[in-house]
Amino acid sequence: MTVTPGKPDSAVVGNVPEPSVADGSILVEGLFTGICGTDIELVSGAFDSGRRGSDTLVIGHESLGRVLEAPAGSGFAGGDLVAGVVRRPDPVPCPACARGEWDFCRNGRYTERGIKEIDGYGAERWRVDPYFAVPVPPALGELGVLVEPASILTKAWEQVDRVGARSWYAPQHVLVTGAGPIGLLAALIARQRGYDVHVLDRVDDGPKPELVRELGATYLTDLRRLDVVPDVVIEATGVGQLVYDCASLLPPAGVMCLAGIHPGPATVDVQLDALVRQLVVRNAALVGTVNAGKRHYADAVDVLMTADRAWLARLITRAVPLSEWPAALERKPEDIKVVVDLRG
Repeated sequence: MTVTPGKPDSAVVGNVPEPSVADGSILVEGLFTGICGTDIELVSGAFDSGRRGSDTLVIGHESLGRVLEAPAGSGFAGGDLVAGVVRRPDPVPCPACARGEWDFCRNGRYTERGIKEIDGYGAERWRVDPYFAVPVPPALGELGVLVEPASILTKAWEQVDRVGARSWYAPQHVLVTGAGPIGLLAALIARQRGYDVHVLDRVDDGPKPELVRELGATYLTDLRRLDVVPDVVIEATGVGQLVYDCASLLPPAGVMCLAGIHPGPATVDVQLDALVRQLVVRNAALVGTVNAGKRHYADAVDVLMTADRAWLARLITRAVPLSEWPAALERKPEDIKVVVDLRG
């Protein structure tokens, strides 16, 4: 799965050399990689990977593979299922990267597999360093491709908990905006925690409403029909007006985590001073989150292993063979998570 960084519509099935040992000592057979909005933006040329000296980047950062070769003492053996961590710490390193918090890199010199400067996991074979390899239980099987997106949400909930813990913290009602993979996984975690969950999305048919209801959550298409005050909001759309509207709902000490980025340019004409006053008076907090640290991948595995497998399987609505992978970039009405099968 290759693109030319910064060049629109350059997605092709490319021929690339065997993965270099410099990428890691574990050799992996690629099984699946998930497609998300970041991949679509890369292919559209919306942003450049920053890669120097090459006009080809192997993309794919949501990974699942099977170990072919692993050195003794690595903790892995042939046949193991594995996912790869996306971000790598910067070489300086900055204070955050030096503490293993590379998802909080302060100087921007981090790299990311399949996104920023280094090749990703969208290939028939790839390598990974044992430190950046995440063991996937055999019982999870092909659903292990959801480990990376789930890690985004385990980190998001960790951040919500840390901010909420500044005062008495016992959330009951959670609002999740957006019923894509990120929103649904956010709702899954909230339900596993026992919260009353409401999920807001635009569509009123297809698989999304049913998936939400099967979690024991409430599905909404109109924010005005929300009949509770959300202690926590997980915002997964990045739509400016919706962010504003949801922030306005926060109660005293409420927390809103921004986990989505809207792909297109937009302007919102709002009375920001009134919102700021409300946030200040209520001690409410807005926090952004991106990517995940190593511990969040292990947490993601735990979340997925606890979830109903049949429900998780329904998040993956389409699998496209590697030979036709650009078709995975096309959004269809009932798509939730589209994956590329690297074996065909």
